[in-house]
Amino acid sequence: MSTASKGFALITGASSGIGAIYADRLARRGHDLILVARNVERLRKLADQITSETGRTVEVVAADLGKRQDVARIEALLRSDTRITTLVNNAGVGATAPLLQADVEKMSDMIALNVDALTRLTYAAVPGFVARGKGTIINIASIVAVAPEMLNGVYGGSKAFVLAFSQSLRHEFADKGLRIQVVLPGATATDFWSIAGTPVEHLPGEIVMSATAMVDAALAGFDQGEFATIPALSDLADWDAFEAARQALMPNLSRAEPAVRYGLREVATIPALSDLADWDAFEAARQALMPNLSRAEPAARYGLREVAARLAG
Repeated sequence: MSTASKGFALITGASSGIGAIYADRLARRGHDLILVARNVERLRKLADQITSETGRTVEVVAADLGKRQDVARIEALLRSDTRITTLVNNAGVGATAPLLQADVEKMSDMIALNVDALTRLTYAAVPGFVARGKGTIINIASIVAVAPEMLNGVYGGSKAFVLAFSQSLRHEFADKGLRIQVVLPGATATDFWSIAGTPVEHLPGEIVMSATAMVDAALAGFDQGEFATIPALSDLADWDAFEAARQALMPNLSRAEPAVRYGLREVATIPALSDLADWDAFEAARQALMPNLSRAEPAARYGLREVAARLAG
């Protein structure tokens, strides 16, 4: 194995599940690692295992990114450590309860972790990446970013933020040497579900992908140059249609006068949109995506189905 390093990848939520697999895979790709999570014992065990198997340098930092003071420590690290070339914003929490059964305090905590911490860490990392002319940010969102009807609405809203924020980052830094990827997993076999309130065993097996297959598909998508990777989406044309419909909306969203159909007096959700067919096309494309967002196997284009079959067996 090559001893040349691709720089350090800082991975949040790295002690188990998706984050731990990213740690293993990025180390095998030549990255040294900084692993961030609350459970320092798990982190140390994972670090020892990865170093033993790959020879890479692995540092661990215990931090609860739901706490502002801990976020501030990781922000300072991202600003000061010029070895860091990749940020994987994986830490997050979910919920499955509908609004009337959900604890609003827990919803607020979710926003702090899924939105605020991710935003602050990205803001800390980007200036250095731009100054050095290169850097990678991988943001872990969810299929609920485009299908919030599927789970708790605050969780869906937090992941819609991650998608929108990633779109903005890609647009703003396209010519600055930064690579942005947003990953939208479907149901994935991790302890996320038990913490969220619905054990994964209660989900239909045909929609649940292993965490290993999910990460391998996400990295295959990264290698293929994808900005948005939905590991289970078999027909990429569905995403392309969704994005084309979104792009078609954009030139018509802001005008000096409201659309004629409102008679100049009604309150409209998008007052300036003159052709409602543009919105209908966007919504139709979104609905077409939804049945295909969560599957046990990654899409064929990632070349991983045989791996997924072996894991399932």
